[in-house]
Amino acid sequence: MPPWLHALLNRKMLICIFTGFSSGLPLYLLLNLLPAWLRSEGIDLKTIGFFALIQFPYTWKFLWSPLLDRYAIPGFGRRRGWMLATQIGLVAAIGSLGGLDPGASIWPILALAALLAFLSGTQDIALDAFRREILKDEELGLGNAVHVNAYRIAGLIPGSLSLILADHLPWNEVFWITGMFMVPGMVMALLVREPKAVDAPKSLRQAVVEPFREFIGRQGWRGALLVLAFIFLYKLGDSLCTALATPFYLDMGFTKTDIGLIAKHAGLWPAVVGALLGGLWMVKLGINRALWLFGVVQVVSIFGFAWLASQGHFQDIGPSERVSLAIVIGLEALGVGLGAAAFVAYIARATHPAYTATQLALFTSLAAVPRTFVNASAGWLVESLGWYGFFWLCAGLALPGMVLLLKVAPWHPAEGA
Repeated sequence: MPPWLHALLNRKMLICIFTGFSSGLPLYLLLNLLPAWLRSEGIDLKTIGFFALIQFPYTWKFLWSPLLDRYAIPGFGRRRGWMLATQIGLVAAIGSLGGLDPGASIWPILALAALLAFLSGTQDIALDAFRREILKDEELGLGNAVHVNAYRIAGLIPGSLSLILADHLPWNEVFWITGMFMVPGMVMALLVREPKAVDAPKSLRQAVVEPFREFIGRQGWRGALLVLAFIFLYKLGDSLCTALATPFYLDMGFTKTDIGLIAKHAGLWPAVVGALLGGLWMVKLGINRALWLFGVVQVVSIFGFAWLASQGHFQDIGPSERVSLAIVIGLEALGVGLGAAAFVAYIARATHPAYTATQLALFTSLAAVPRTFVNASAGWLVESLGWYGFFWLCAGLALPGMVLLLKVAPWHPAEGA
């Protein structure tokens, strides 16, 4: 059996499929199924847009992550216990949503959706920590690539299957069926072994303070700031580039049908293949070199958007224009898949086993800041610079993260990670 196939076909990678699927399903439900349900029930777009604020738990989850490092669920442990508890809560919250009436009052739905986001963010803390603790350093690249792929594929349930079911079943049943897709993750949490705790914090104060003290002590103030700056900047240009992707395609003259058909396939599968290839290549390349190579692909993919913008508004959309759109979307998705595989592995490697939940939550929250806050400026930037200038700015913003690789992940043959 080839080494790459042996690395892929093992019990740990199977577990990573379950962690990724369980993590992705609630988020994509909030992003895709919830807005579709509200709109079909006659809720105005302004109100639906307000629901984007419920994603804050994903950005601020590091605030309560020390609780998951400090306390364990009796009988299950720190990781398995919190995984199982949040998954049970998610099934109940998802199923209960469909029983509410948006036309009567939107506030109960907002409250339940906020609870769902909180449970989902908390589940992510436990899943990320569990995955980091069962994977060896040399397995981080492939394991996190498998997790990211399963995460994306989970979006097909609320983003596709559930919407199809909604044409044939009442919304109440649709939400309960969607919630049942959390059950495989619950079974996984029951069957796996709890990772061995390494110097677990003995008090809540230690759980809050020590992760930061350990990280700064290990890296030094200058090194810690460089790592945090890299985590913030590495995906900044790529994230900003796609913040208004759909309006850009529409401004170029493509129809909603063109976008729906092309983006669905040219966007999803290259990202899935890219993440899997990225994980396999990292077994040989190491995380450092992968960050360099895959980062270059990310930057090049932004130039694809700039090239498409330089063509101006298409008066007639034919096969060549659709192929151009597919190439641009596919290249960007491939870059995202490759870059995400290396980036998530790097974040996991930067943690200490005793404080995995808190440090991972802090790093992943920081990585989400560009998506949550910086992208809000995208519309203003496009109006000021135009699409062509905007994409060149995005390419420029991708460079500082690449430059920081010289310090945080240098390319050299001796690197073993």
